[in-house]
Amino acid sequence: MSVTDAATIVRVAARGEGITGDGRPVPFAAPGDRIDAGGALEWGAHHQVPPCRHFPECGGCQLQHLDDVSWSAFIVDRIAGALEAQGLSADIRPPALSPPRTRRRATLHAEPSGRIGFSVEKSHAIVDLQECHVLAPELFALVAPLRRLIHVLRPKRRLDIHLTLADQGVDLLIIGIMPQGLKAAEAITAFAEANRLARIAFDEGYGPEVRWEPEAVTVTLGGVPVPLPPASFLQATREGEAALVGAVRTIVGEAAIVADLFAGLGTFALALPGRVYAAEGGREPVSALKAAAARAQRPVFTEHRDLYRRPLTVAELDRFGAIVIDPPRAGAKEQAAAIAAARGPKLAYVSCNPSSFARDVKTMVAGGWAIDWIQPVGQFRWSTHVELAASLSKPA
Repeated sequence: MSVTDAATIVRVAARGEGITGDGRPVPFAAPGDRIDAGGALEWGAHHQVPPCRHFPECGGCQLQHLDDVSWSAFIVDRIAGALEAQGLSADIRPPALSPPRTRRRATLHAEPSGRIGFSVEKSHAIVDLQECHVLAPELFALVAPLRRLIHVLRPKRRLDIHLTLADQGVDLLIIGIMPQGLKAAEAITAFAEANRLARIAFDEGYGPEVRWEPEAVTVTLGGVPVPLPPASFLQATREGEAALVGAVRTIVGEAAIVADLFAGLGTFALALPGRVYAAEGGREPVSALKAAAARAQRPVFTEHRDLYRRPLTVAELDRFGAIVIDPPRAGAKEQAAAIAAARGPKLAYVSCNPSSFARDVKTMVAGGWAIDWIQPVGQFRWSTHVELAASLSKPA
């Protein structure tokens, strides 16, 4: 290895630090950057000026110093590295990257002093947001008014603020306080009206209590308005959702009956042709999906089912022409074992954790499945968070 290679950043590691040719970690370095003789970092072609004043203090972003080419390479490397650790490889397509200012859901934190923002990296301290290049404008526009509302409510401890962009506007859930009294009620109503909120709810540990909801809050999935429980899971951006749904639809094809496992509110179930069996462990999302499918007369059969304790059996899986699975970050080890023994022939595995994905897919490959291709998705702009949709098939 030459001296130049040893001092040049060749890749970005999982936590966002640059790695030189000789293996040294360098914080906030991009591929192509160099360490000069004095130890200073010389920027290369893929190092961009971070657009936000809060970088790198704010924990909302770790990779604002990377251009899209190097961020894409980082995403591909994360997936390839996870597969390699399990003795696997696959055709990994170019990532679908969500643009800046498109995040439609986020959790901010607030102090009684009125500071609102994301946490500092590896800290409980809060960065008081003055700008944000990842949140949708509708969400960021609430930061300043929220400071004023918190001043009136006078919380005694730190709050968590869940913001979601719904069909009717912003859905807001504030955890850690249950406001009491006429002054608080008037302030909440004035805040909701002035900012045209879809809903505002509070939760002090006993479940959300809605204080404002002029009309039933929904989110449209697959062209169907679905009731939206407070702080429900959604794909982080519409662009990311479209990329994942498009990949899943391509994999499923024209299968007459499909299993959608860990179905949530129906992101995939409501976008698929044919009949769909949708299993979900959360009672609220599965009830919302059932109601929406019934109103839209979609052939979706829902089941409230804990797929960790009671995964679908091989006999159940063999009824379907295709399977879609979108588990939480921990993956679906128990369900993967049953899928490995199932006939198939088509499987769409959607994941937000390349490591648990690779672990599960190793089990499936051992059972005769093959990885056709993987579509990476970068929904969490400039973060180390990686999502993907993978196509697997099993010969008859």
